[in-house]
Amino acid sequence: MYPLFNGILWGLFLTILAGPIFFALVQAGIERGFRAGFVMGLGIWLSDVLIIALVYQSVAYFIAAAETGNFKLYMGMAGGVLLTCIGILTLFSSPPDMEAPKNIKTSTASYLTLFGKGFLINTINPFTFFFWVSVMSSVVIKEDMETSSLLLFFGGIIGTIMVTDSLKIVSAKFIRKWLKPVHLIWARRISGGALILFGIALFIRVLF
Repeated sequence: MYPLFNGILWGLFLTILAGPIFFALVQAGIERGFRAGFVMGLGIWLSDVLIIALVYQSVAYFIAAAETGNFKLYMGMAGGVLLTCIGILTLFSSPPDMEAPKNIKTSTASYLTLFGKGFLINTINPFTFFFWVSVMSSVVIKEDMETSSLLLFFGGIIGTIMVTDSLKIVSAKFIRKWLKPVHLIWARRISGGALILFGIALFIRVLF
């Protein structure tokens, strides 16, 4: 059971980092409730699973690529631009009407948008890629894990992320009842501003 416990520890380490995912999940939970936040979470978790599978299948190539300056530069620039664009859209878009929150219904198209937003934010964030490459090289390859241990390890990480992300969404929904429309506007501004700052910081970091 050690691989599972080790995976849980890695998952806890990842979940305490207040990156763009944190702000996106909290914003969704406050504005739309748990279901919408969970749908966004599904997009995030699917992105993680696909990246893990991709890195595992081509680990030697990705470890070599991660060490090259050009790869980091182009990936960081693309991620920085996209995060900044998502932040700008979030910052200048209008939040839902919270005067009667119980009557708000999220359409299928909105759910798909939330799912896509979660998937995109996680996928374009270079930190996600480098985190999984680091885990793969420092744990999986180093300890020469068998298939059963591998499943327990990554199952522990993803399971922990899912549980803690869900708790973030529940907490956001819980504080929603005390929020007024002006608070919702500021929550969206903070979320959008945070995404812009993460994008700009990422762009500057890879350039300088």
